[in-house]
Amino acid sequence: MKTVEPKQRFNRYSDYLKRKFGQSIRKIPINAGFTCPNRDGSKGIGGCTYCNNVSFNPFYGQGEKSVLQQLEEGLRFYSKRYSADKFLAYFQAYTNTYAELKKLKETYSQVLDHPQIIGIVLGTRPDCVNEIMLDYFQELSRNYYIAIEYGIESSNNATLAAVNRCHSYEESIEAIEQTAKRGIEVGAHIILGLPGETKDMMLNTADRISRLPLNFLKIHQLQIIKQTMMAKQFKETPDMFTSFSPEEYIDLVIDFLERLNPGIIIERFISESPPKLIIYPRWKGLRTYDFVNLIEKRLDERNTFQGKLFTG
Repeated sequence: MKTVEPKQRFNRYSDYLKRKFGQSIRKIPINAGFTCPNRDGSKGIGGCTYCNNVSFNPFYGQGEKSVLQQLEEGLRFYSKRYSADKFLAYFQAYTNTYAELKKLKETYSQVLDHPQIIGIVLGTRPDCVNEIMLDYFQELSRNYYIAIEYGIESSNNATLAAVNRCHSYEESIEAIEQTAKRGIEVGAHIILGLPGETKDMMLNTADRISRLPLNFLKIHQLQIIKQTMMAKQFKETPDMFTSFSPEEYIDLVIDFLERLNPGIIIERFISESPPKLIIYPRWKGLRTYDFVNLIEKRLDERNTFQGKLFTG
């Protein structure tokens, strides 16, 4: 992983893709129809308290469309929108390693057979991989680009329990290390603003994950989404949640970046759910690219950069 120089304020995912592939590469989101162990009763019920997976589904992924139907519709849409020729299939909704190996092979081989797909990115949980699965993905990585994204969300086990994650931070460490050991690129998700977490707790997560062999990181603000347990909690006990204005959140992200390993590539700064599903915060008119611009401006104003306070 490359080191960020002060003149480059943070380690950009778009720059990484251009370096690696030599051209513009886009992700095509696909819903493979998997479920989750804390939804089906094997570990819990109800899912994570903040989760409504409708917010992750592409518009063409609604209903009972097959993986290949979604792929073809996604290719038509993204090819026209971005004038791209090669793509990564991005399996984001639910837990995309939560099935028997035979099912995983059937799902992913049909996508990788498409001539415009050069690899897959899998969103999953750290408690839903095993050595046999990781060996399979390692084998795929010899011919395709393979990346696995783990939902860490927090390094605080009390927080993970409070939001019904049904796994521990130690399980995240184990999954990330076992994946990286096989040469598979590893990403992680972190949510800032989970109930009960202080600013110091959030920044301590930056210190902890900086010691892991991570390639990528997505930083998300907590969003209260309709039809979730958290929406009910927000209505009944709003004081359990920390509120951030856009300006406050930007400064929090920059504080987080300062303590983060400069070699970790930053893929996202915010979550962007469909507006009709968001209860709070409703940062109207601010899209992903707006936040990137605002963060860049604030980094310049503070004369700081990713890893400034990283101690190794």
